[in-house]
Amino acid sequence: MADAFPQALAGPSSKERKYDRQLRLWAASGQQSLEESRVLLVNSDGPWGKQSTGVTGVVGVETLKNLVLPGIGGFTIVDPAMVTEPDLGLNFFLEEDSLGKSRAEETCRLLRELNPDVEGSSHAKPIAEIVKEDPDFISRHQLVLISGPIQRSSLNMLCTAAKDNGIPVLYTRSVGFTSTFSLQLPDVFPIVETHPDPETTQDLRLLNPWTELDMAGARVMNLESLDDHEHGHVPYILLLLHYLQKWKQLHNGAVPSNYKEKTEFRDMVRSGARTNNPEGGEENFDEAVAAVLKSLNPFSLRSSLREIFEMDECKNLRQDSAEFWIIAAAIHDFYKKDNLLPLSGSLPDMKAQSADYIALQNIYKTKARKDIEEVVGLVRSIEARLGPRPVEISEKDIEIFCKNASHVKVIHGRNIPRLDGDARTTKIIKNNLTNSDSIIPLFLAFQILDDIVTDIQQGNAPDESLDDDAVWNTHIDRAIGVITSDSPADVDEEARERIVQATQELRRTEGGELHNTSALTGGLVAQEALKVITRQYVPLDNTCIFDGVRSRSEMFKL
Repeated sequence: MADAFPQALAGPSSKERKYDRQLRLWAASGQQSLEESRVLLVNSDGPWGKQSTGVTGVVGVETLKNLVLPGIGGFTIVDPAMVTEPDLGLNFFLEEDSLGKSRAEETCRLLRELNPDVEGSSHAKPIAEIVKEDPDFISRHQLVLISGPIQRSSLNMLCTAAKDNGIPVLYTRSVGFTSTFSLQLPDVFPIVETHPDPETTQDLRLLNPWTELDMAGARVMNLESLDDHEHGHVPYILLLLHYLQKWKQLHNGAVPSNYKEKTEFRDMVRSGARTNNPEGGEENFDEAVAAVLKSLNPFSLRSSLREIFEMDECKNLRQDSAEFWIIAAAIHDFYKKDNLLPLSGSLPDMKAQSADYIALQNIYKTKARKDIEEVVGLVRSIEARLGPRPVEISEKDIEIFCKNASHVKVIHGRNIPRLDGDARTTKIIKNNLTNSDSIIPLFLAFQILDDIVTDIQQGNAPDESLDDDAVWNTHIDRAIGVITSDSPADVDEEARERIVQATQELRRTEGGELHNTSALTGGLVAQEALKVITRQYVPLDNTCIFDGVRSRSEMFKL
């Protein structure tokens, strides 16, 4: 029946209604990426220590919940633990009948009930055993989520395998009222749709108008002849073009180039407003005055985009180069012609008559389409030069790149941070330890906890180690030694005491999770996961620490 009506009247499909809100965030392209992805959750590495009191495995499931609801293609849960009584009190994706059963199977079953479009599977074996039996297991996923505690050897194996396959990794830990998570991205991770502030993407091109825009500005050269209604509804872009022409006539063709000149130009525009306009004021002149400082700047290439143009991947294309780099090279060729990027075509709202605004909007959109067509031609010539590719780059992808060209970004991914003597990581930690307000000691506390848990899991320490002051003090001194290159004296007693205090919450809960903290952290981690999967928005770089006791969070590039 819907086919009998025009598309505009047929209404959204059931899928569009189901995912309506998120489609507004990342559009159909982002939803498609989501539905084509499969996420691996490694939710534990087997029982450890006081498993009956220190409940874990909650934050990973909460994260996965926030990916199942918006419709990822599928997920795999790896968790060798069995469901215990304490699990039932903290994990909302377990029920009484789950007691004594595989935690992986039970959480998988109940998560799948949230969204029948999502496929899920589970494995009740340690991840190391699974990878040994199936070396390609990790490569069949697009994102790896790791929820500690997990043995260092397993964490290293997962991170290395994911990096070799170009798969992002999110490692999260939640204990008591505190949590931390880190994101490991491939060495080069490009993002086209970064979704910056809309105002920063508007390129009005007032200092470099093309013919059609120049002609539109010329049509309002005689402002004085307009009646009050017309005078108060001239789009502010045309007002600025009009007064720029007057300014050039008085300054030998030069445009306002410094703050003093722009201030004088702003006064010139302001003086043109009619103070007794009975039509309700001259808001268009107010808009023009407000736009002077931000709109009359010569175009300059952002450093992030200049970096992309200078990268080897962009300058030395190969037949198997990713689409991103081929389009980037075409944009670079476009830029070299006029030192301008393709016009985005977006226009801010402004006081104007509807017909005038639409006419002006069409001028910008027409120019944007011509620029896209030119870039498409450049892409096609590059493709022809490189040789046949499996699939021709779609014009839609080229259009999206052109519209976002000024804010395209490449993130240089870093590994999951560890206390292993890495100079960059230790320097950042050491510098922040001198700040009494920093919560970096929490990161150290989690690292120390993971070391102790690893010792317990490997049988190198008794279960009671989590309650042993001597064990904690030994690990604290070892951590400080790594940070200070075996010179613990470089960290004062006050800093050491902050580290000790940071461990208290982890010891109080015996390394176990609290549902409220894990649910909040799961939302934060899922948000970063969605950015990575859809390749939209700018993800975390690369570690976040949350202190629920003080309701604070900090981010570090470790």
